[in-house]
Amino acid sequence: MGLLTGRTALITGAARGIGKAIALKFAKEGANIAFTDLAIDEEHGGKGTERDIEALGVKAKGYASNAADFTQTEETIKQVLADFGSIDILVNNAGITKDGLMLRMTEAQWDAVIAVNLKSAFNFIHACLPVMMHQRKGSIINMASVVGVHGHAGQCNYAASKAGLIALAKSIGQEMGPKGIRANAIAPGFIDTAMTQALPDKIRQEWVSKIPLRRAGTTDDIANTALYLASDLSSYISGQVIQVDGGMNM
Repeated sequence: MGLLTGRTALITGAARGIGKAIALKFAKEGANIAFTDLAIDEEHGGKGTERDIEALGVKAKGYASNAADFTQTEETIKQVLADFGSIDILVNNAGITKDGLMLRMTEAQWDAVIAVNLKSAFNFIHACLPVMMHQRKGSIINMASVVGVHGHAGQCNYAASKAGLIALAKSIGQEMGPKGIRANAIAPGFIDTAMTQALPDKIRQEWVSKIPLRRAGTTDDIANTALYLASDLSSYISGQVIQVDGGMNM
């Protein structure tokens, strides 16, 4: 028996990166996995992720969906329920960056990041809560960022969206606690992903030099934290934000 045996997890933006790492970690602990991304095909990794999860002996299905679209999200939840029968864990992981200093930032840059990073979480929580309320249990995990806690120059749109995810988790935790539903946020620091690997070596080294543990985090570091929050190991934890950053922001 794994920590999540018999449960269904829904993870947004999980065709690759942190989302995929969480999906695989949950599957290894027995969870059936529904996941979304803009496209579920070979080119963008969705089909490969589906196969990788199924190879672990659980049910897996990817859904092509724009998480920022309220109506599409409602339809996706209906499909997931029809296919899996329950939604026990929701991980709001879909996210993008469109960085720029405030004076140069366009309205389109601001709106796109808020829509994908923050509105998508509202969409999925809004659609999943009736399901979880009926089940009298559920764990919601919002993927925030350390910049949502501390801010970061040149990322005011991203930081605002991630701060919103933290406040959203805290508010849902207060509203839904009496219904047996927990909500928490994870705030990753500098994590070794395709996005950070594309940075020049000098920039990467500057980041790592500021981290007391002297290394970048891994997607597994984030997935392990998500597993803790999804499982009964954290059954008395709600409304919290866990910074997974190697001690960068003590």
